[in-house]
Amino acid sequence: MAKQLTLLILNASVAERQAVKSTLNRLNVFTFLEVADSQQALEILKSQAVDVIITGLNVGKIDGWRFSRMIRSGLLKTPKNTPIVLTPPIYCERIAETTARSYGIDAVLPFERQDMLPQVLANVLSTHLEKSSRLDLLLLETDSDKAAEIAQQLQLNFACTHVSSNKQALSIYLQQKFAIVLLDATAAHAGAASQLVEEILQHNPKQAIVTIIDTKDADHAEQLLLSGVTDFIRAPYEQTLLSKVCDHAARREDFMVSYAEFAQKVEQLSQSQSRYKELFSAHQRILLHLNTVVLEFDEQGRIRFINPAWEALSGFGIKQTLSKALSDFCINDCKDKLLQTISSILHGGALQQQVEVQIIHKDGQAIWVECRLQLIKNSSNAATITATIDNIHERKQAELQLRHLALHDTLTGLHNRYYFDQQLNRICQPQRTNGDIEHALIYIDLDHFKIINDSKGHQQGDIVLKEVAQLFNANISDEHLVCRIGGDEFAVILNNMNLLDAHLIAESICMAIEGHQFKSEEQVYSISCSIGLTQITAANHDPSECLKQADIALYVAKSLGRNLVHCYSKEDASHNTLQAGLEWGHSIRQALQQNQIELHYQPIWDFKHGGVAYFEALLRLKLDGELVYPNQFIPSLELLNDTYLMDQCVISNAISAIAANPELNQVAINLSAQSFLDERLLPHIESTLEKCDISPTRVIFEITESASINNLTATRAMIEKLNRLGCHFSIDDFGTGFSTFNYLKQLPAQHVKIDGSFVRDMLNDPIDLALVKAINDISRSLNKRSVAEYVENEEIFLALKEIGVDYGQGYFISRPVPVEKIKHQLQKIYQNKTFYEQPPS
Repeated sequence: MAKQLTLLILNASVAERQAVKSTLNRLNVFTFLEVADSQQALEILKSQAVDVIITGLNVGKIDGWRFSRMIRSGLLKTPKNTPIVLTPPIYCERIAETTARSYGIDAVLPFERQDMLPQVLANVLSTHLEKSSRLDLLLLETDSDKAAEIAQQLQLNFACTHVSSNKQALSIYLQQKFAIVLLDATAAHAGAASQLVEEILQHNPKQAIVTIIDTKDADHAEQLLLSGVTDFIRAPYEQTLLSKVCDHAARREDFMVSYAEFAQKVEQLSQSQSRYKELFSAHQRILLHLNTVVLEFDEQGRIRFINPAWEALSGFGIKQTLSKALSDFCINDCKDKLLQTISSILHGGALQQQVEVQIIHKDGQAIWVECRLQLIKNSSNAATITATIDNIHERKQAELQLRHLALHDTLTGLHNRYYFDQQLNRICQPQRTNGDIEHALIYIDLDHFKIINDSKGHQQGDIVLKEVAQLFNANISDEHLVCRIGGDEFAVILNNMNLLDAHLIAESICMAIEGHQFKSEEQVYSISCSIGLTQITAANHDPSECLKQADIALYVAKSLGRNLVHCYSKEDASHNTLQAGLEWGHSIRQALQQNQIELHYQPIWDFKHGGVAYFEALLRLKLDGELVYPNQFIPSLELLNDTYLMDQCVISNAISAIAANPELNQVAINLSAQSFLDERLLPHIESTLEKCDISPTRVIFEITESASINNLTATRAMIEKLNRLGCHFSIDDFGTGFSTFNYLKQLPAQHVKIDGSFVRDMLNDPIDLALVKAINDISRSLNKRSVAEYVENEEIFLALKEIGVDYGQGYFISRPVPVEKIKHQLQKIYQNKTFYEQPPS
């Protein structure tokens, strides 16, 4: 005979204990222990284990719920996962399920259905698993360390099941019930998170889901909630806030449904006073411990029931709240919204509705809450409304902050480009430009602001931008819109203003900025601005066209000498050329963004050792199937201050080519003056070298002499950083803008390029010849290598070799060729006997 299981029956009623035994005796499976009081039962369980427990609800000073909590504590002799079945006198299904989960109870069966005990016990014993009062939570997080951290944060209230992929999450979700799903919806995982939310809600539209986001976009957060997500939390967050959000999300639907069931049960049992009291007592204990406010209105909309959570939320006692309308506790701006929602429910609208309102705390503080209201009808068709109220003040404040951040520039506090585009589109609508209504758009650019950033640093540049924003606010009234478009560019929309008045305001801005003294490290200096102005009228109300006109006017102002206002005019002779230049510049920028470039490599000859020493990378753009050369597009990029994008593309492609082509033993890369001192340049070089896994010594960077002289201290610092990295450096076009050779001592460059304008005519012009020799001699004395450009014929080649110049570069040696033709070109070079002949004596 199989060993029988020990079953402990805890019930204050002798008759009910006997009924349980009678029901189970016929199975011949159990040996019974009977006790009437929970404390007696605990004394037994302190000394021996049992296989299963059936307990009533009212079983002494420690009721059935808390008795179950003692079992799950693991402090007794019986295992903490011992199966427990609760047999209350009567129950509401959803409340029973919710509370059972909270107390780790395996099954709840009303005593009137005790004939179902064999089936219930069979189910319970077949799933004899680890029991916990914690709710089950499914966590989707690709980073295992972060997942472990979250699980630890939530371990008090949730049993976390961690998965790292959508497929794994959906598979486990379909096999097991979860109180809540928590998933990472930050920018890197937003797409996958949205897909999983959609798939889960298809299976269970009421599943509680919380997402972790890192965006500051209020629209994104709103879309998450609209898609069915219960709540969200924005990283970084505090541990207590994550637990609180998850707890509310997991239990809110339970509380709403539970109270609806409770109200229905109350109506059904109203004829039986004693049964009603039992039910009320059981549920009152639950309502006393809820964090969510639960209330019920009478037919006149007055509160006739409310639980103690209301006092914690509002500061008002239950007695002083009963018989009042909920709207009495709302701020004036929210009263109508709440009353309209209640009226809609009572007069044919949706039976369940929610509304966000602000209530006034007893101390006078306004608190954001979410009210979820539901219509309940009794057997006589009388209607009443139940509601739950949750504190969403922190979430609402975060939403408002997100919305502010989404529309404002964080540095200056002015509105940002996104908001500017919205308002420009709005003010250009036909109804706002009807008849004689005029508006104006001004575009502002700070003159030579980059010099401040380069010489004083970005921190000082930020201070200047903040002060400029304050000057705008002081000189432009609140009825107009001031925005920071990006960098040192600003735009102003002047409402209901003619061109003359707009011009006066623009001039006042110019004067205010020019007259303001900016201080930095006890140094006082001034800056100026250039302004482009255009009208918005019934005849000119296309947003894109107005913006283009203001942009063109701005660059006309710059071309006319800066520190002035220029009004856009179709008759302006300069605008057609400038517009074409700007449009061409935007096309070039787009080509660079799409990496539509081709690098050609020109060999550089070593006169002393008789071979190709290294190559210079020369940029060409591929537009509409044709190659475009630097002299055709660099001026437009400089006009747009966008040469860093060009240098970024060249560096990435050249270093990748070096890694893929061993014959490119060393490559010189030109850097523009604008991007040479850009703080992004050095990190980009370092990351590209690391990614391609090549030695930095295979790269030479070049910058023109004139660009290096403009900011000698900063140039020296950048060259030293590149040298420390292992890269070499060359001064390009040397001799075109210098007044002394002395500054060469201050630049730790390895190469000096003699400008081709001297080399080209040195055989015919004795001064040019003298300069070539002088530059070569000075370079040698400073331990630098000289490189001669424009080696166009055999005579120049041999003369440079005789002078003792180190390297030569020009069409006579080789034209620039694509990377795939380098091997063939090298063969041609080494077959040229002229390169090895001795110069005539």
